[in-house]
Amino acid sequence: MIVADLSQIPGRTYSARRKTQNLVGGASPIQATHFCIGHVTLEPNGGQVPWHNQDQEEVYFIVEGSGEMCLGEERRNVTAGQAVYIPHTVFHQLTNTGDKPMRMIYCYGPAGDVAHWRQELEGTLPRAGIEAPPLPPGAHPQCTEKPRSRS
Repeated sequence: MIVADLSQIPGRTYSARRKTQNLVGGASPIQATHFCIGHVTLEPNGGQVPWHNQDQEEVYFIVEGSGEMCLGEERRNVTAGQAVYIPHTVFHQLTNTGDKPMRMIYCYGPAGDVAHWRQELEGTLPRAGIEAPPLPPGAHPQCTEKPRSRS
């Protein structure tokens, strides 16, 4: 039996002020062919999964907190207990609008890495309204800040 223990998964922190921990796929001891699952913590007041798209379809399940979900041309508030379906190739973004951490679980399939993780680390994430479609009107700006190198 292979078990992934969230308390033992260090995860990765991104410039957009979130921590992602792979539960199935990525650096997890559990690997599946048809899906990946992970846990994400977005910091209060603006922590974000920035505007991006991917080939896989995906679901975000909000475990704790509240935020703003942008999906294509739509924008709406989401809160704990809600799940959002994200069709493949549709641009999307999740921003924590609350003053407490927001936690969510993602599940996408088929399994495999998604380009936005690498793009964020390299500072090459397509910018909304420039290399990518614009965000819906009134949306929180996309974080495209490149991580600072550690000296």
